Amino acid sequence: MTNDTRRISVNLPWNPDFVETFLARARLADEIGVDTICVIEGYGHDAFTGMALLAHETSRVRIASAIVNVFSRTPATLAQSFGTVDQLSGGRVVVGLGASAPGAIERFHGVKFERPFARIREAVELIRLYWSRERFSYEGPTIQVERALVSGMIPGQPTPPIHLATLNPISVKMTAEIADGWMPTWIPNNRVEGAVGQVRQWSVEAGRSADAVEVRSPGSATVVLDPERQAELDRGFAQGLSFFAVRNGPGYFRQFERQGFAEEVAAMRDAWQDGGPGAAAEIAMEIAPRFSCRGSLDDCVRQIDEQSAAGVDLHQVSVDTEHDHVWADVLAQIVG
Repeated sequence: MTNDTRRISVNLPWNPDFVETFLARARLADEIGVDTICVIEGYGHDAFTGMALLAHETSRVRIASAIVNVFSRTPATLAQSFGTVDQLSGGRVVVGLGASAPGAIERFHGVKFERPFARIREAVELIRLYWSRERFSYEGPTIQVERALVSGMIPGQPTPPIHLATLNPISVKMTAEIADGWMPTWIPNNRVEGAVGQVRQWSVEAGRSADAVEVRSPGSATVVLDPERQAELDRGFAQGLSFFAVRNGPGYFRQFERQGFAEEVAAMRDAWQDGGPGAAAEIAMEIAPRFSCRGSLDDCVRQIDEQSAAGVDLHQVSVDTEHDHVWADVLAQIVG
């Protein structure tokens, strides 16, 4: 890569009904120099099946989960799954972990959303131990392993790159201390530089280098090719913002509070209760532009370069088009 090359990541929706589109875009991303393809897992299709297909169909791009949660699988199962994809890909997996939220964990998986920070730390430590393929014993706050059996998978990387999606300052500090990457979210554009600087400082205080943690952009840059689509995309983003702020657990509400939007989120809550999601989205429209970029190619490139200057290493990018080669051509222009 040259110094002018931008590191970007793309989310590819994983659905077996559209596997050909999924793989076609993955191959194009691989060819044009996209840094990372992310596969999301919520309560639809599992991430690892899609990641395994990507590992088989590509040769250069990193393959990341964004994210899988640390409650519904044991650390051993996570190590097995990520290690298998890493072996299949020749060492290109990125372990993306997070606690998720009480709704998904309790109402889908039927597991209590308890001690999320401890669960994340244990998962990080144990995945690395299993990955080493050496016998160990482990005594943690929720998991104990006595003379662990040695894993049979043989990953391509000597140690797994583990990226964490964290919000709370305590968990972000933990990320700076133990993780290889940070996946922040819901940080307004004008606060990104300060957030990145804090993570760098915590890394140094933990005895690590300032750049020990790779930072992904908290928001995405979405290239809008048809101006008539702008209003619809803006409203869709505002609807997502209001859902996270009002309905996706207290962790997200507190995140917006920390970022200076307590008054707006309180108004969204009242509007949701009185008028439903649409009413809350109307209020969210007022602050939504501060959290991401949706606009022309030039607008998005400007946003990416500004966030690079603020310390962001990897940029989330999307292109609003159904045409695979148009999608790839726009991404190639952004990569440079």
